[in-house]
Amino acid sequence: MITFKNVGKTFPDGFEALKNIDFQVKQGELVALIGPSGCGKTTTMRMINRLIEPSKGTILIDDEDIANQNPVELRRNIGYVIQQIGLLPHMTIEDNISLVPRLKGWEKEKYDGRVDELLDLVGLDPKTFRKRYPSELSGGQQQRIGVIRALAAEPPIILMDEPFSALDPISREQLQDELVKLQDTIKKTIVFVTHDMDEAIKIADRIAILNKGEIIQFDTPERILRHPANDFVKGFIGENRLSSEAAMPEAIDLMRKHPITSKHSRGLAEALKMMKRYGVDSLLITDQQNKLLGIITLESIERHYAEEDKTVGDLMEKEITTLTPDASYTEVAEIFATNHVNMIPVLEDGKLLGIITRATMMRGLAGLNITAQKPLEGGKGDE
Repeated sequence: MITFKNVGKTFPDGFEALKNIDFQVKQGELVALIGPSGCGKTTTMRMINRLIEPSKGTILIDDEDIANQNPVELRRNIGYVIQQIGLLPHMTIEDNISLVPRLKGWEKEKYDGRVDELLDLVGLDPKTFRKRYPSELSGGQQQRIGVIRALAAEPPIILMDEPFSALDPISREQLQDELVKLQDTIKKTIVFVTHDMDEAIKIADRIAILNKGEIIQFDTPERILRHPANDFVKGFIGENRLSSEAAMPEAIDLMRKHPITSKHSRGLAEALKMMKRYGVDSLLITDQQNKLLGIITLESIERHYAEEDKTVGDLMEKEITTLTPDASYTEVAEIFATNHVNMIPVLEDGKLLGIITRATMMRGLAGLNITAQKPLEGGKGDE
């Protein structure tokens, strides 16, 4: 599907970003490009839609040299999802999604149907979301729109440049799960740039690990974990991932500290604004002693938003699966495997210490440092 033959890139300042790259991405395959900053992964991806031109070598799509194609037409046939999302703020959601189909001359009936189909595909009700503007959506919802906008014109290839890295851990994990399920349905050829090894292992069919402009190893996640090519790869993926004898961590080692919280008396408009500010899809409700009272979701707030006298305390879910700090890794994994939950609060004497998501569980298992949940702006939630 996509073939790089002896591709190199040297910028005008003399920096050699890529050195004789050779690889192939098969049709319907999701390949993750990963490596340290400056390794050449984003340069490699941007060459596929000619946002960056190679200094030497050949790039083929379906055995056709893309250097011979009109770059505008080439880009209209390749979906592109970026970290900044890039939704046009003055356009409604339906206009954002249908932008490329309209540029390609689709009939209104065809692209209207496509908008509904794609919104349904990512669990967003078309009747609710078609006429909204990007500012009226949470960060996770905006990124979902960014993904399906790239699918709107039915491109065979989709490029994704760290699309989830700006989201909170819960939304990021949800979108990773949705991408895996979506790919099972659409079977697109996807090139996905990431700096997160856990993300690459979770979503990719094959992973290309780059360093200093060269591909060090290009293989399946399983083979990379079992047979790292050299010490650089070992160091990059983490020694603990390679050892079956590593000590199993406890819940306190797997959690993210200081999640976004709210007091129970907060109104729905306040809570919705807070969710948008921090880019989260749910809030944990705590009292003045930081004891966990419940959880409220964005979906619940939107469903009851017209009820102006309601507070988050009125709508919060009180039946929540929780763990103590000394709970074993096995207990954590069992809850995620058997319950439909996106996060598990960790409590000590009823007080909230942190939350565990699938992503923090993987990072904790790998022995990586898990810091406090960082909002998109400002400090943490209600004190």
